[in-house]
Amino acid sequence: MKLLRRLLITLLVLVVLGYAGVVAYMYVNQRALQYSAQGPVFSLADTLLTGAEDVAIDSDASVVNGWYQPPREGMPVILYYKGNSKSFSEEHERYEQFAAAGYGFLAFDYRGFPASPGEISEAGILDDALAAFDWLRARTDAPILIWGRSLGSGPATYVASQRDAAALLLETPFLSAVTVAAERYPILPVGLVMQDQFRNDLWIKDVAEPVLVAHGTADRTIGVSNGERLYALAPNPDELWIVEGADHSDLWAAGIWTHAVAFFERALSR
Repeated sequence: MKLLRRLLITLLVLVVLGYAGVVAYMYVNQRALQYSAQGPVFSLADTLLTGAEDVAIDSDASVVNGWYQPPREGMPVILYYKGNSKSFSEEHERYEQFAAAGYGFLAFDYRGFPASPGEISEAGILDDALAAFDWLRARTDAPILIWGRSLGSGPATYVASQRDAAALLLETPFLSAVTVAAERYPILPVGLVMQDQFRNDLWIKDVAEPVLVAHGTADRTIGVSNGERLYALAPNPDELWIVEGADHSDLWAAGIWTHAVAFFERALSR
């Protein structure tokens, strides 16, 4: 009996130490696990964006790099907050569509992502997001339409809660980053150790702009319930567009641009 008790105690100690080791590893390496900031940077010469220019925006002690194209006369401008992977420049086909329709746009890499130097953190991303909005507001009097994709739903929602824009479009958003982490690692205390939590669930309550949320039912990166729950918290909801069978990166091909244009027109007519 004493031997069995010792074996059980030893096993319990090993389990506790192993669990503590996993938590410690995730805490120390959490930003490397959370962000995917590698990928090529495209130049404007690689695109069809003949009216765009390279821009460098001061953000605290850092600089973020991106592209800006002014809108056609009488048209609004889209402030685009990119997702987690690769460079903003990877999505140049989107910006080409914006420009072809007469919309202006500003898109950029947060600090620590391929086109912008620095270390990645939630605080840095939010500072960069505000700096981009303020830069754009100083550059043009056109209505600003905020578009946040995936990770970009965090800075997009935060900026909309702090600044006055004409509309907020959230593509495959999370309720919060810590919500997604808890869904992936239910046995780990992510709420206690996660530093970059991106609390959209709190920020959305201060968003006065009309909100469109787009999500796919087959999203394996951020479950569709995140978008549904976030939309339910919006004080000024406009549309919840759920695409049956769509995964995390499928919404552009599924026609989100058509929904975005209709949404923007509704928002600007208010």
